[in-house]
Amino acid sequence: MFKNGPEYEERLARPFAPPTITLKQLHDAVPKHLLQKDPLRSTGYVLRDVFFCVLFFAFGASIERLVSTSFGGFVPLSAPWQIALARTTLWLIYWWWQGIAFASFFCIAHELGHGTLYQSWWANNILGFLLDTFVLAPFFAWKVSHNAHHKAVNSIERDENYVPHLRSHYKLPPKERASTADYAEVLEETPLFTMVRLFVMQAMGWWLYLTFNMLGSKMYPKGTNHFSPYSALFKKEQRMGIAISDVGLIGMMSLLYLFAQSYGWKALIMYYVIPYMLCNHWYSSRPNPASAVMITFLHHSDPTIPHYRKDEWSFLRGAASTVDRPTLGWIGRFFFHNVAHDHVAHHFFSHVPFYNQPAVTEAIKTVLGENYNYDSTNTFYALYRSFTECVFIEEEGSIVFYKNKYGMSARELASDAVTAIKEAGWAQEKQDDLSDSTLS
Repeated sequence: MFKNGPEYEERLARPFAPPTITLKQLHDAVPKHLLQKDPLRSTGYVLRDVFFCVLFFAFGASIERLVSTSFGGFVPLSAPWQIALARTTLWLIYWWWQGIAFASFFCIAHELGHGTLYQSWWANNILGFLLDTFVLAPFFAWKVSHNAHHKAVNSIERDENYVPHLRSHYKLPPKERASTADYAEVLEETPLFTMVRLFVMQAMGWWLYLTFNMLGSKMYPKGTNHFSPYSALFKKEQRMGIAISDVGLIGMMSLLYLFAQSYGWKALIMYYVIPYMLCNHWYSSRPNPASAVMITFLHHSDPTIPHYRKDEWSFLRGAASTVDRPTLGWIGRFFFHNVAHDHVAHHFFSHVPFYNQPAVTEAIKTVLGENYNYDSTNTFYALYRSFTECVFIEEEGSIVFYKNKYGMSARELASDAVTAIKEAGWAQEKQDDLSDSTLS
């Protein structure tokens, strides 16, 4: 459980060279029927998510009855500790599964935000808005910033969400003069403090990003957020959608307040707030050591994955710089709609329905070759590994890797990589990288 997967170790041992394939090669490898939407099948997945959420609510509502009746007499509960243990166990089961179900709402709303499930703009956006609003996510606002992330993924200057800290952020001396003591003074912390910081940020990172743009793109001014229609994130024609998202959030919070007034604040916490916090842990959009969350953090924050500056970035290179992970096994596939299992394919074909992404992954793996990134490392260990090792990048360098708290990067860049790519005709490939939408 607490060791690197063999795929990760293989990447560590191999100096990195950017892919030399073209988007056309990837596009040609994918059967055209996989690009098509199936509205009936899409609707089935939406209804399935709603069904399980309602089912788990019903389970939560039955907990006290199950405990008070000793599970209908099948499990005698007489001693106080037995009753307390049974109640605690059932609530833990409810919180786990309802947190998963809430995250499924966000994951399928993410698909709807990409327009992958229906041909109708109205169907994609109304359903996405309703599902996201239920889990207090601003659908139209996040849709804008997330799609911008797709257009500039792993670009240090232009990426929307996944922007590493620079050495200067920590006020570290230049690498030529930095000593072990310099790194230890700024970056060293106790394991307990690391775990506390990780726990707090797993719960709060999403809202820190939405409200304060914490560790978002540095091209935006102070005060940038996802709630003001006049935020620098949005264009004039997008302001109405932002306002609608805000109204939805206010409406949902009002419903939660009314629920608390009717059934008590404890009931609100037990039924909604705790699953909501677990939901945030799974999906939230902040992938950085100061504001980490699990799934999306691990998509793009890995010691073996590069970031590019503008002279070396292309859409293909950025899209290839992500990692597929078997997060939670079948649970992740079933409830998270392949978002972690097939994230590489998602970045190359973001308008393809998630239920076709496993087949797309298989199709493009043969083209990407060693540039297809997969990691079977236990996801919780990978989270801790990236949280502690992906600390900052250098101020210079056109292709860079994260450095750890000792100022060391885990992977090396092949000495002739840039020259080899240019000789292979990368300039023409870059010219073809207009956007991932051309692939769908």
